[in-house]
Amino acid sequence: MIPIAIVPQLEEILKRHTGTEALIDLTQAVGGGSINSAYRIRYAGQDYFLKYNQARRYPRMFELEAKGLNLLMNNNKIRVPSVIGTGEAGQTSFILLEHIETGFPDNNFWETFGEELAHLHRETNETFGLDHDNYIGSLPQSNAPTTDWSDFFIAHRLKPQLKLAAAKNLLNSKILNDFEKLFYRLAELFPREVPALLHGDLWSGNFLCDSNQKPVLIDPAVYYGHREMDLAMSKLFGGFSPRFYESYHSAFPHEAGWQERVDLCNLYPLLVHVNLFGGGYVGQLQSSLNRFV
Repeated sequence: MIPIAIVPQLEEILKRHTGTEALIDLTQAVGGGSINSAYRIRYAGQDYFLKYNQARRYPRMFELEAKGLNLLMNNNKIRVPSVIGTGEAGQTSFILLEHIETGFPDNNFWETFGEELAHLHRETNETFGLDHDNYIGSLPQSNAPTTDWSDFFIAHRLKPQLKLAAAKNLLNSKILNDFEKLFYRLAELFPREVPALLHGDLWSGNFLCDSNQKPVLIDPAVYYGHREMDLAMSKLFGGFSPRFYESYHSAFPHEAGWQERVDLCNLYPLLVHVNLFGGGYVGQLQSSLNRFV
């Protein structure tokens, strides 16, 4: 059951959205998330998707998620759920989204997905980062605008996660020293590219296939970064067809050697997983790091 304190606000948002005065007449828990509670709700015969959490635990999380979704939507390259509204009542904050009816991928799904992501990545910006910070999972993510990718990657991706992991005693001195060695040569490892608009957390749990067999991106951690970050993250836990990468390459050719840099890019999400889920990811982190130091 959803918290009673947020129901009046939800119904007011939906009244404005639909132009119809009604009551929420269905709430059904939806699984799959590890951070927030999620429900499908029904109002005036239409289904919507609701996520909520403790307001003080993750300040502005849903407001920032809404900004990221709207940024992706405004670029009109790949479908994302429409944001109906966000709010806070009592001790609970929430985001209300369009409900996506899911389907099964057809023969063109992966080609469409790769091409649409490539078009998204062609959206650029003067600097890496964003005009606001946000979250990756439940961890704060700094997006301070930076002109150089390697500087941004060190200062606003790797170092904050390393500091947090070290404070939790999750990393040994060898890993910390190896990262310091990496920082000195990072600029020579990445090919120079203009900032690309990224989903930012592109693993197989963060996309859907809708009822028209089209890809839909969900749960973004949006920023302008090196486009290989999204491609590498898609390989971290698998679940993407080779046709996805082939289609992407046809629309926006990969830089030479991009697959050799997958482990380099994934140092960031691996550090995030160390901080979220503990030491089980430390061995994989060290193994990836060993390739570059």
